[in-house]
Amino acid sequence: MDNRVEVRDFLISRRARISQERAGLPAAGQRRVPGLRRSEVAALAGMSVEYYAKLERGSLAGVSAGVLDAIARALQLDDAERAHLLRLAHEADGSNAVLRPRRRPKQWSVRPSLQWSLDTVTTAPAIVGNNRMDLLAANHLGRAMYCDVYSDPAGPPNFARFTFLDSSARRFYPDWDLAADMCVANLRTSAGKDPHDKGLHDLVGELSTRSDDFRRRWGAHDVRTHGTGVKHFRHHIVGDLTLAYESMDLRAEPDLTMTLYAAVHHLVGAGAGHAVHPQLHDVG
Repeated sequence: MDNRVEVRDFLISRRARISQERAGLPAAGQRRVPGLRRSEVAALAGMSVEYYAKLERGSLAGVSAGVLDAIARALQLDDAERAHLLRLAHEADGSNAVLRPRRRPKQWSVRPSLQWSLDTVTTAPAIVGNNRMDLLAANHLGRAMYCDVYSDPAGPPNFARFTFLDSSARRFYPDWDLAADMCVANLRTSAGKDPHDKGLHDLVGELSTRSDDFRRRWGAHDVRTHGTGVKHFRHHIVGDLTLAYESMDLRAEPDLTMTLYAAVHHLVGAGAGHAVHPQLHDVG
């Protein structure tokens, strides 16, 4: 991916979403395009409009952390967006190379010890995925919960491909729009971490060609940090599931993430350790 283009499109997209009122600036009548002008961002960041315009054109090489922080404050970036901007800046000056995940062989296989560890989790789904949202390993309940994702005949199971190319995804995710937004934002974040990942490029190209919904979301340049929260599913056998999840990086595989799910207990004082759903044990 072209770093200068990524920088330009990201900064323009963040500028476009901030109104004068949100930025604390006096309203100045109707505007032809939404958001702040470059001159307003420059003023909020304490720099000349010429300098900010240069940065927005993609010239982030050698920019100091102070300048990046000033831009992040002016554009009201959240933590995930600020980290994305810093990665783009590191990529521009070449320092991001040492932070990229190491290349894994194309025929990566699950270590027996990793699968054994997953299999020790018997009351809830547990899965392992990579930055491209490939589903690489799972325990029994994980395979049962994501049996629709595993049914993709095109190749290894992949959450992004499932979300945008498999019609059953709109049943599986009751709030499909939210799931689709999160999916693309995760991929966009991964692209910032490793812009030279050919597998990710190929996936984005495939989805952009085959899905208008994906292409529109990819163009929004939204990013997010995937770590914890609650998700809603509608399994074709079990029915509705509301699950809390926790994701954690694997120390032995820096670009892999293990995600554990647990049933959400709405009653105060409800104990932990209950199975997500007894029927899932019988699926698959």
